[in-house]
Amino acid sequence: MSEEAKKLVSGMIDRARKAMDQIADYSQEEIDELCNKVAAAAANEEDAQEIAELAVEETKMGVVEHKRVKITKKVKGTWNDIKDLKSMGKIEEDKEEGIIKFAKPVGVISGIVPVTNCEATPPVKGLFALKGKNAIVFSPHPRSKKTSTKIVNLMRDVLEEAGAPKDLFQIIEEPSIEATNELMSQSDLVVATGGGSMVKAAYSSGTPAYGVGPGNAPIIVDETADLEDAAEKIMNGKTFDNGTSCSTENSLIVEESVYDELMEELQKQGGYFTTKEEKQQLQDAFFVDGYHLNIDLICRSAKIIADAAGLDISDDIKFFIVEEDGVGKEYPYSGEKLSLILTVYKYSGFDNALKRVEEILRFQGLGHSCGIHSTNDEHIEKLGAFAPVSRIMVRQSQSYGNSGNWNNGMPFTLSLGCGTWGGNITTENITLKHFLNVTWLSKPIEAEIPSDEELFGEEA
Repeated sequence: MSEEAKKLVSGMIDRARKAMDQIADYSQEEIDELCNKVAAAAANEEDAQEIAELAVEETKMGVVEHKRVKITKKVKGTWNDIKDLKSMGKIEEDKEEGIIKFAKPVGVISGIVPVTNCEATPPVKGLFALKGKNAIVFSPHPRSKKTSTKIVNLMRDVLEEAGAPKDLFQIIEEPSIEATNELMSQSDLVVATGGGSMVKAAYSSGTPAYGVGPGNAPIIVDETADLEDAAEKIMNGKTFDNGTSCSTENSLIVEESVYDELMEELQKQGGYFTTKEEKQQLQDAFFVDGYHLNIDLICRSAKIIADAAGLDISDDIKFFIVEEDGVGKEYPYSGEKLSLILTVYKYSGFDNALKRVEEILRFQGLGHSCGIHSTNDEHIEKLGAFAPVSRIMVRQSQSYGNSGNWNNGMPFTLSLGCGTWGGNITTENITLKHFLNVTWLSKPIEAEIPSDEELFGEEA
C-alpha cells in the first residue's frame, strides 16, 4: 500500500469523523430535513438528466433515459421508505419483554460504487448513511469517476447550503485499487456493490462489510402464464439500461407447450431469435477466451453488439434470443451476461424447471434471485420453497422488482444481499437498518419458567 494512498484516505477519514462530530447533537427532525434536501436535489429531473448523459458518455454503457429514471425513482423510493423511520435515540420499546432499542451511527462508511450503477448508487447509499448520522466516503470505478463525482459534489453542495458539514459525503476523485483497499481498511463499515473481486476484497479488508453476489436470474414461464404480459415484462426488464443491472433477466425456462407462442410474443416485443449460425457468431464476439464477457460489448445497444458479431438486424430490434440446452463454462450463455442477450431453455414437467433453475444458479448467481410468470400458486410456492435465492419476483420485470419498485413491497436499494449462498452475511436488500448500530436495553421482567411437560411433552 503506497504512502500516498494511505495519506489521502487518512485525511478523508479524519474529515469524515470531524463532520460526524458536528452533527452528533442533531435531532431526528434536523437530520430528516437534511435528508429531504439531499433527496430532492438528487431526484431533480434536470440534474438527473445531466448526470445520466454524463454516465453514458463516460462509461459507454446504458441508456440515458433509463439512467435518468433510475436516479429519480431509486432516490424517491429510498427516501419514501425511510423518511418516517426513527434512526437515532429510542427507536423501539417492547414493555412486555422489557426491551428498549436505541439506534446509533456505525461510523465512517466505505461506499464502493460500481461502473454499471455509477449514477444512482451514491445518493441511495448517501441517504442511508446520512439518516443514521454517519459519514460516507465513496470509491467509484475508474471508468465512471466523473459521473459519481458529479453527483456526490451535488450532495455536498446541498449540505453546505443547509449549514451542515459537507464532508459527511466525500469521494475519491482519482480512484485506484490501492486507495479503495486503504479506504476499506480504515473505515468502520464497507458497503460494497461491484464485481466479485471487489466484494472479496471488502470481506478481506478486516472491516465489517456488506457485499453482494453476482446475478444471473433464471425466470420460469409455465403453462398458466399470460404470455403477452410475460413477454412485455421480460422485454422491459431485459432491456432496461441495456442490461446494466445484476437483476436483469438472464435466462428463461419455458414449458414446452407454450414455448413457441412465447417466442413469438418476445419477437413482437423486439426480440431477435438467432439461428444456430448467428448464435455462434454472437458467441465469438461477445465472449473472450470461451466464457469471459467482452467488456467492450456489455451494456451496449443491440446494434453495437450486432455489428461486432457481423449480424444484420433492423433498427427496431431491442434484444437477442439464444436457445440453449446446457449449463456451465462450456455453455457461456448460461451465465450472467450484463447485456441484451436472453438465453432460453425448454422444459417439460415443473420439477424439471426447478432442476434447471438450481443448475443455472449453482453455475452462477447462487443466492441472488430468480422469477416466475405463472398463475399457479402451487408452482409459485414450490419455487419459493426450493430455490436457493434471496428474492423471487412473481409476474414482474426482474430488474425492476428486485431492488424495490412502486408496485411491490421490496425495500428500495441498489445493494442486494445474497446470503451465505452468495458469500454474503444477509439475504436482505441493504437498507437503513444495515447502516445503524442498535443497543438493546433489557429491564427485568417477571420470570415465566416453563415446566418440563410444557417443553418436552407428558412423556418426558
